[in-house]
Amino acid sequence: MTATSQIFKDLVVVELASVLAGPMVGRFFAELGATVHKIENPKTGDVTRSWKNPKEDPKAKTSAYFASANWGKQYHFLDLNQIEEKTKVKNLCAKADVVLVNFKPGDAAKFGLRFEDLSPDNPRLVYGEITGFEKGNYRPAFDMVLQAEAGFLAMSGFPDQPYAKMPVALIDVLAAHQLKEGLLIALMQREKVAKPQKVSVSLIESAIASLANQASNYLNTGFVPQPMGSKHPNIAPYGDIFRCEGNPFLVAIGSDNQFEKFCQILNIFLYQKAEFKTNVDRVKNREVLNELLQKHIQTLSFDKLKKELLNFKIPFGEIKSMDEVMASPAAQNLMVEELVENAVLKSLKSIAFEIS
Repeated sequence: MTATSQIFKDLVVVELASVLAGPMVGRFFAELGATVHKIENPKTGDVTRSWKNPKEDPKAKTSAYFASANWGKQYHFLDLNQIEEKTKVKNLCAKADVVLVNFKPGDAAKFGLRFEDLSPDNPRLVYGEITGFEKGNYRPAFDMVLQAEAGFLAMSGFPDQPYAKMPVALIDVLAAHQLKEGLLIALMQREKVAKPQKVSVSLIESAIASLANQASNYLNTGFVPQPMGSKHPNIAPYGDIFRCEGNPFLVAIGSDNQFEKFCQILNIFLYQKAEFKTNVDRVKNREVLNELLQKHIQTLSFDKLKKELLNFKIPFGEIKSMDEVMASPAAQNLMVEELVENAVLKSLKSIAFEIS
């Protein structure tokens, strides 16, 4: 245990959430030392317990997916339709610092677990709520729906093969980060004004707020991004993929100076040509530029090229598979495991910071 992992050792969290966004917030607090009570339906449990990949035991009570968001929690299987068991949940909430919910529309009211139901019995309550869509829009939503509705899917893939799903439920992860930030601010505020607080986050607004430069490109110029694979709409070569001795890699050239150094490594003086002199020129002439770069790259030794890129401080990345990533020192530093229901579950920490 590090000092960071004990920051919230006196904090109590009740998690009435399933799938990924809500449970990721619960895991965040658990990793920082909080006691997290996860409430699950005794008939089904968190639905992700059944989301198994082809290599998993179909009879197991947990899954690798479940492990990703549920480290370090105390599990309670309680039926909210039963008065006695619902009372147990309410008693936990009355003593909690934070309550996390992502109920289907109407369920919080049905079970008497809305903010206004719980706050009279807990004057220091911080209530964190995740919904699918904005206030007043009660559509059900999973991450995939939001990838489509928030514009991510329309920008993904390639011109001739559009609409590639992001391989991680990133909208859930983004919403979890938004809720963490809101809850941390509310906990800070609680030290000044001891009153119940509600923090609400929607998946759709979290997703749209994360469109960043793609949104500002449109808002300022009317530019509608199209599928470009890994390429960047504003910078070149950035995310453009090349091959050297059969090894795929990409570069992230962010300035004219970096482009000049990159060309010097390749012994090709494209930075002197008018059509490639500035970033605006390179974006406009990207396809011709990439053909010329690839022609020279394929004549080089990959090991020597990597060494030169490092020496000249050119940002580049080898395209690694999951097994290669997990073997890296950075991934090894983040790995944890625990015994849950007689199964050893491995996962990565959700926090990647240290406070010293």
